[in-house]
Amino acid sequence: MKLNDIRDNSGARKSRIRIGRGIGSGKGKTGGRGQKGQKSRSGVAIKGFEGGQMPLHMRLPKRGFNNPFGKDYAEVNIGMVQKFIDAKKLDGKNVVDHEALKAAGLARGGKDGVRLLGKGEIKAKVSFKVAGASKGAIEAVEKAGGKVEVIAADTPEHEKKAARAEANKAAKAK
Repeated sequence: MKLNDIRDNSGARKSRIRIGRGIGSGKGKTGGRGQKGQKSRSGVAIKGFEGGQMPLHMRLPKRGFNNPFGKDYAEVNIGMVQKFIDAKKLDGKNVVDHEALKAAGLARGGKDGVRLLGKGEIKAKVSFKVAGASKGAIEAVEKAGGKVEVIAADTPEHEKKAARAEANKAAKAK
């Protein structure tokens, strides 16, 4: 056998059907598109259209909830922080904040900051400045001799308004 003798098995590759090439081909005249109408024309994409009837995806009830006030935190486990400190990708002597974690490649995204989670263990004495931290993470960091400073996030306007209303109500009661 030589390289120029190598062929596909018979029937492994099927040639495409050439449409619109005369009535004898079986796919001539309308080219397999039937006759008339929007779908017989070119450049038509009717995905969920049901002839003007409300499409099924719009008739079905919607599920779930998308919180407009939800926070987007980059979640970082303390075990990964320790791994990056050991690999000298992260400097544990300085304060570790969102910028430092992002520069090291640990925190991706998180437009509202970083949330520290307690998975894994930390041995290094590290000082963190983050937007949020779990109880387990705070305990583990403090046990290793470090500290966690949680930055107070800006409260949303509707919460400030509610707090002011409560304060006014309490003032009127006196």
